[in-house]
Amino acid sequence: MLWQAIGAVRDLGRLHDIASVLIRYGFGDLVRRIGMAGALERAGHALHWHEPEALARLEPPARVRRALEDLGPSFIKLGQILATRVDLFPAEWIAEFSKLQDAAPAIPFAELLPQLTEDLGEPPETVFARIETRALAAASLAQVHRAWLADGTAVILKVRRPGIRPIVEADLRLHARLAEIVESEAPELRRYRPREVVRQFTLSLRRELDFSAEGRSAERIAAHFADHPEIVVPRIHWPWTGERLNVQDYVEGIPGRNLAAVDAAGLDRQLLARRGAQAVLKMMLEDGFFHADPHPGNVFYLPDNRIAFIDFGMVGRLSEERRYQLAMLLHGLVSHEAGKVADVLLDWGGDVQTDGETLATEIDAFVDQYHGVPLKRLDLAAMLSDLIAILREHGLALPPDLALLIKAFITLEGMGRQLDPDFDMAGEAAPFLEQVLFAHAAPGALVRRGWRTLSSALALIAGLPQDLRQLLRSARRGQLQVQVEVLPLKQFGDRLDRAASRLAISVVTAALIVGSAIIITVERAPGLPSLGLMGFIAAVIGGIWLLISIWRGGKG
Repeated sequence: MLWQAIGAVRDLGRLHDIASVLIRYGFGDLVRRIGMAGALERAGHALHWHEPEALARLEPPARVRRALEDLGPSFIKLGQILATRVDLFPAEWIAEFSKLQDAAPAIPFAELLPQLTEDLGEPPETVFARIETRALAAASLAQVHRAWLADGTAVILKVRRPGIRPIVEADLRLHARLAEIVESEAPELRRYRPREVVRQFTLSLRRELDFSAEGRSAERIAAHFADHPEIVVPRIHWPWTGERLNVQDYVEGIPGRNLAAVDAAGLDRQLLARRGAQAVLKMMLEDGFFHADPHPGNVFYLPDNRIAFIDFGMVGRLSEERRYQLAMLLHGLVSHEAGKVADVLLDWGGDVQTDGETLATEIDAFVDQYHGVPLKRLDLAAMLSDLIAILREHGLALPPDLALLIKAFITLEGMGRQLDPDFDMAGEAAPFLEQVLFAHAAPGALVRRGWRTLSSALALIAGLPQDLRQLLRSARRGQLQVQVEVLPLKQFGDRLDRAASRLAISVVTAALIVGSAIIITVERAPGLPSLGLMGFIAAVIGGIWLLISIWRGGKG
């Protein structure tokens, strides 16, 4: 149970906080079933299982979201990762997770000063002409201050909160333990793949803690748009950027949420929608390296209908093969070719067992309902959401890189339609899809893939004599072993072994009862009654063990 799994007393305080919040939001039964209640009671904590009436009226997605907010920064960030897993959660859950905002009270600038001085290598006032001590924004991992360089360039300082890494690492340990226990103790939650989600979350959060990695991502994307002046990525000032500090140009523009200001500035909404879509589609399908969180808070509109992207803490990567698969999927949806769509989804599903024929039938019916619909009237985001729902029904989950991409794609179309209700995402995506498909079938690409395949085959053939020599040498020495495992036979053997163990305990228990009864009846024998009593106690323990073993075996 959880008490043994935790293993470290230092986590008990945090464990108690988690259990208390879960109970407050009506998840007391989950706390009991995964063993947290017993652990906390042994630790001396008193739990109250009362569920407030107001919380009882909340729908489950809202209750989970509220619980994550109360559990603190690392759980809020976990919820933000869950918001990208459209393949695991239905739309109402994704909508609630998307409401999670990573905000925290700003700490006084004086508390940042020692760490800032250490990272800069000198006092901040010698590097910057002026620094605003009041934070522009504050989150759980960092806060942002505006400053000016000696030449008058406006920059922002993204400063990591002092001492945050040990706290995050402790929470990550706890997330991993809880995921293992939930997966083993709550079978109905296994389909959400808690361990895989936590693994993805851990990688993402550790990358977010390294601000130099964010700077490298920004520079990589900026290089891809070097010939596109309409797209702006803040410049990173590397002399002062490192793991705990990111210094970049300050972007002064209209936030993506402020559409009234867009109209007041005389900007062209339709042009902004097209440019934003083309920029993100270029990142995804042409460059294979994309901004994974292009929501309105990370987008600014600038004069001359330019667009600035900020905050590259969450990025996605797509291999050439993944981009081809995505292009095949979207092209199959747009051109109503259900076979292509089913093949791609089955490839993405990996080793998960599912009925491919049933899946293909459902996808064929799904694609057929869009037959004859003009391209500009297709809602690609809605189509993808419905398609992902079919995946969930069949127990298929997307690889993490594709989950990020699908979420970014859906967010992108939502932003485009806010700017322009007639925004045609399918029309914008079509040229990029054709480019990916043509590039995959181009002579140069065919030659490269053929050469890679031939090289692999030649390497296998070249290594074959050496492998055969080692195999024959092992056979001569008698070290060659062939192991054939028949699963039903192994299960039958395990059952026989358990039955034999129970029978042996039964015989020993019966012998203890009979022997103890005989010993107790012997008169005038000092010490024998005590020995008989000990035998009865041992028989009781053996009997209890036997009953528990039979009960657990029947339950399994």
